[in-house]
Amino acid sequence: MFDKKEVQITHSEIGHTLNTGQVFSANNEWIVFDNRNNDGDIKITGSIGIVNLKTGEERTIYTVPNQTEHGPGVGAASFSPNEDRVIFIQGIRNADAQKPYDFTRRTGVAIDLDAPQQPIFMDARNIEAPFTIGALRGGTHAHSWSGDGQMLSYTYNDYVMEQLAKTNPQVKDLRTIGLMFPKKVQVSNTVNLENNNGEMFSVLAATVTEKPKPGSNEIDKAFDECWIGRDGYVKPDGSRQHKAIAYQGNVKDAKDNTITEIFVADIPDDLTTVSFDKSVAGTENTRPAVPKGITQRRITFTEKGAKGPRHWLRSSADGSQIFFLSEGAKGLIQVFSVSPNGGTIEQVTHNDFSITSPINISPDGLYLSYIADQSVFITEIATRNSQRLTAKYAAPEHLNGAVVWSNDGNTLAFNRYLKSEKGVFLQVFLLRR
Repeated sequence: MFDKKEVQITHSEIGHTLNTGQVFSANNEWIVFDNRNNDGDIKITGSIGIVNLKTGEERTIYTVPNQTEHGPGVGAASFSPNEDRVIFIQGIRNADAQKPYDFTRRTGVAIDLDAPQQPIFMDARNIEAPFTIGALRGGTHAHSWSGDGQMLSYTYNDYVMEQLAKTNPQVKDLRTIGLMFPKKVQVSNTVNLENNNGEMFSVLAATVTEKPKPGSNEIDKAFDECWIGRDGYVKPDGSRQHKAIAYQGNVKDAKDNTITEIFVADIPDDLTTVSFDKSVAGTENTRPAVPKGITQRRITFTEKGAKGPRHWLRSSADGSQIFFLSEGAKGLIQVFSVSPNGGTIEQVTHNDFSITSPINISPDGLYLSYIADQSVFITEIATRNSQRLTAKYAAPEHLNGAVVWSNDGNTLAFNRYLKSEKGVFLQVFLLRR
């Protein structure tokens, strides 16, 4: 099991914020981070770095040009599972006091380790009509690689709808989710820095509506998704759904209260060869439509919905279970699981205190990792046994963020603040088997 002696791997007096998952390179040689020292500081953060697990060498791989207090800003970096490429959020290039970094003004930018400082714009962006099929009109966020590294999922807010909402009270800027796959997209006017071409083709994967019917499966917010399994999941009829995303969706219960339930978007195998109609690009009065063939399905039907700190759903590698945080019978936040086919919800953790961080699953599917009671914990899923791996910390040197597994399952990485003569800085620590 893990050595309970933590190892500090970063030391420079800057922030080293880990994303909530996928921070290890495919060969487990590097960890990627951004230079935030606080979670909400993407707007004022200008650099992405990596640290070598063997030598402790810190290397800056990208510094965004023209960084100001208004943006562009970078953050939330994750490694591809099969190549030396990272993707992260970057604000729109013309960020200023009038148009700062915002939910609808960001995109996914990638860097290859052998070509630092050379940004690759992954999702195309075009906010001018006529809109471009395969491009988006707003901001992507929290990009996650599919198990085979061929697709990326993200949460999304639409700039065109955000602007329309300012004059039309029937319209709202509603968060949703989408995906992108390798297929270059060209937009007509890249002289305007609001727009950019993209290496990947983007579509939305969840339908949201301003006024969900009480008691229905309609949602007004889709968020904090995960890919299901490395190769999808097995359906009740025994067939395999190779690509699917689980996400949280806000519905209205019968009394018109907003609660959060778990949904699945099944993605057709031939999506990359589909000829898409113009509706997926959206219009000046409508957000981009979900392509035909992607189905939206609710899999939990609870009384009070999922409750807890902000977190992203997680799936076992075989796709058989989706894990999420919610309030247990004792009023404490614990981990629960449900099959992507729906059915019985199982409680996985039974701690005497709430979980306070996002969760992650070990590559072999046997353990959960998380922060609770200001300590790093793991829980064996089969036995429900939990183990405290670190001391209990207190401010200012407290834990922050998620606990992330290496691809071989032998290392855990996490963030903890450390005090120095120059201040308190978020550093990366490791626990090794």
